[in-house]
Amino acid sequence: MKTDHTTVLGLMALALAPLRADDWPMLGGRPDRNMVSNEKGLPIDWEGGGKKPPKNIKWMGDLGTVTYGNPVVSGGRVFIGTDNDDPASKERRGVLKCFSEKDGALLWKVTHAKLDNAGEDDGSIGICSTPCVAGDRVYYVSNRAELVCREVRDGREVWSLDLRKEFGVSPNQASASSPLVAGELVFVVTGHGTDHKAGHVKNAAAPSFIAVDRQTGKMAWQDSSPGAGILSGQWGSPAYGVVDGQPQVAFPGGDGWLYAFEPTNGKLRWKFNCKAHEKISAKGEPETRFNLVAAPVYAGHRVFIAIGEPEASSGSGALRCIDARLRGDVTKSAELWRLGGEEFNDSISMVAVQDGLVYAADAPGYLSCIDLATGKRIWFHDLQSNIWGSPLVADGKVYLQIGDGDVVIFQAGREKKLLKKNDGLADMAHGTPVAANGVLYLTGQKRLYAIAAP
Repeated sequence: MKTDHTTVLGLMALALAPLRADDWPMLGGRPDRNMVSNEKGLPIDWEGGGKKPPKNIKWMGDLGTVTYGNPVVSGGRVFIGTDNDDPASKERRGVLKCFSEKDGALLWKVTHAKLDNAGEDDGSIGICSTPCVAGDRVYYVSNRAELVCREVRDGREVWSLDLRKEFGVSPNQASASSPLVAGELVFVVTGHGTDHKAGHVKNAAAPSFIAVDRQTGKMAWQDSSPGAGILSGQWGSPAYGVVDGQPQVAFPGGDGWLYAFEPTNGKLRWKFNCKAHEKISAKGEPETRFNLVAAPVYAGHRVFIAIGEPEASSGSGALRCIDARLRGDVTKSAELWRLGGEEFNDSISMVAVQDGLVYAADAPGYLSCIDLATGKRIWFHDLQSNIWGSPLVADGKVYLQIGDGDVVIFQAGREKKLLKKNDGLADMAHGTPVAANGVLYLTGQKRLYAIAAP
């Protein structure tokens, strides 16, 4: 890998140590993964150049040729995973880039060679993991299924844990989990999946969920609950919440179950079958291959999770609201409400929860505003384009990138009001907006945009 310079109380304290309160140091901004920002004064109008002069563009940073991860912002730096952008090389690689938050200057980058097995590391993508910054270190999962810890300052590797070699993990096409740091542990979904060609899990005993000492990279505990039940891949990310004073960490399983554990020891607290609404065939197979790709979101004692799969046909998806206060198999007892059928399709997006409302997007292209207490859909909007990213609530607005390259901005609240449909930037499909320190970040496949009012 190359560097280019051109205890419970501790957990409850969430020792993430961002240098500024308005940083966005991980997927979802905080361990609960709730896509809500306190930023104010964010613009809704911009231009990225081309036929029109630039407007509200603070800086633009070059990425690779394809980018599926999201940026994180901490300590004056912006981190994002992408692929190789070297025009002199035809070799595809996974790349992590670090930009200056101030002006977008590239401070350093590190690269990872592709695996020989394209079924475990698809040749068309790079690093899909959204990094997590804790103090002076940044954590991410490489395209080679390595959990990596690096120095924030210069990208120097502190430790790396090869999940394939050490634990027999075999990803399906891609490793994409975004690490979560709470206290002294790093939590991550390993990406273990079915064989891309054979369609079954070769090593059911391999861990699906792990907790690792963030200082040393040594395993604290592991869990392989999905076992042979993994439907395809495991591309989701964990979330952390404190419910009735007790911390728990929830992992989305590739079998469609959501599992919650005690963070310090990996003891199971509860599990929920998110495919319980699906019909089962005579062969005992579920109606769809949908599983849990998005990170769960904690809001008080509630956990929200949608079910779906990238590039799968639209079908019997659902958004579930689960009571996280119960224990054991809570499939029949913990569902507070479910939105599905004609009102909600398959989805790989996280939700945003604020002021008694839940904002959720599904893959076929609908944004819904839902009553937190009842699960009743208050309003929805057909955006007529697929959605892979997640909505961000910030500055009294809902920002959402859609598959046709537009960014839509709605007024947050019970009354639907579309403020702007902005097509002023190129190549904007599938990203998730991020806001930090007065700046809105939008990710294209080939470029990262920092947007701010003058």
